[in-house]
Amino acid sequence: MADGPRLGIDWGKARIGVAAANRGTSFAYPVETVPAGPTELDRLGALVAEYEPGVVYVGLPLTLAGGRALAAEFVAAKAAALATLIAPVPVRLVDERMSTVTASRSLGAAGRRAKQQRGIIDQAAAVEILQRALDAEERDGGPAGEPALKEDA
Repeated sequence: MADGPRLGIDWGKARIGVAAANRGTSFAYPVETVPAGPTELDRLGALVAEYEPGVVYVGLPLTLAGGRALAAEFVAAKAAALATLIAPVPVRLVDERMSTVTASRSLGAAGRRAKQQRGIIDQAAAVEILQRALDAEERDGGPAGEPALKEDA
């Protein structure tokens, strides 16, 4: 398992959800929604500096068949840019299929209507992504996913 806190990121074209897990825990919680755009890497870098994670997990939107389409390539490129910025903190890509759907259902079950979810759905999806990675760490005894930078493989 990673030494230290971990961050989870749900990277969208309009908004980026961020979640965290504290050192020694396996419980993910929402942090914030970062607006996508020219300052996104600056803000994500600041969050990494603040939380000092042992690893950052970025959700990779694979197709239902498990392949990479345009959205996955977009996220992989963004994750590689983040990995370069925050090195030596590792950035790992993890399967995020259905994370937003699961997050939306959870928020709906908690009484949040679709319109009320807009401001927090990305954070909830980031929590889902990070929680899956934490569960995989616990199950497998090591980091989940694949490195965002191939030279880190």
